Amino acid sequence: MENHTPIVFYTNRNCPWAHRAHIALAELELRYKEIHIDYSVPRTHEYLQINPRGQVPTLVYGTHIIRESAIVAQFLADSVPSTHLTPRTGEAKYAVMRAQMAYFVETYFTRVNKYYYPAIAAQTDDEADALGVQFNDAVCTEMEPLLQDAGPFFGGSKQLTMAEVLTASFIIRIFTLPTVENPPLPMTMLSDLKTTAPCFYKWAQAIMAHPSVNGIYNLEGCAGEMRERRAKARGLV
Repeated sequence: MENHTPIVFYTNRNCPWAHRAHIALAELELRYKEIHIDYSVPRTHEYLQINPRGQVPTLVYGTHIIRESAIVAQFLADSVPSTHLTPRTGEAKYAVMRAQMAYFVETYFTRVNKYYYPAIAAQTDDEADALGVQFNDAVCTEMEPLLQDAGPFFGGSKQLTMAEVLTASFIIRIFTLPTVENPPLPMTMLSDLKTTAPCFYKWAQAIMAHPSVNGIYNLEGCAGEMRERRAKARGLV
């Protein structure tokens, strides 16, 4: 797809929220200028003028400033004439599809992903393991029924949809961070998912193999940041 409006994208590639926008940009094949925002130092006055909260991602689209990851991703999908990410015709069946995707994303973040950051910040390994079990149980009860027709992506789509754009950055972290040395996430998050939630598991594998999702992902970089987050939560630094 061609895009003639200049895009400046402020991001930190280790941030899963900013990663959402990276996925949308890659999937839509939009050209942009990327500017890295370093979390380890105070935000510059210039960046705070663009985003007073100092967060990423922020998109400058021509003369317009777009903030917040889900809004940025949806804006990008809406900025091109047509896209597979979000069907936009007035037909009722497409309205149903948009509603189903929205419900899927809302369910994931309110019922499942709520264990992600607490598991990292847990005060003990046992507490982290217990949160991992709760995550695992929530996947089985909440997400597995919503992915019965995945093939390989949400709703039987052969291409990524907004359901993947908004969840994939966390899925790839949850499946990989428990596998590194000194893991910042517990392996209990993944226990038996291949058997207990096979639709979710296959969907997650398809997501992680997709170049729009894994293209900018740096496992060691993310693991290092999350180890530091855990150490701070436990008062070790």
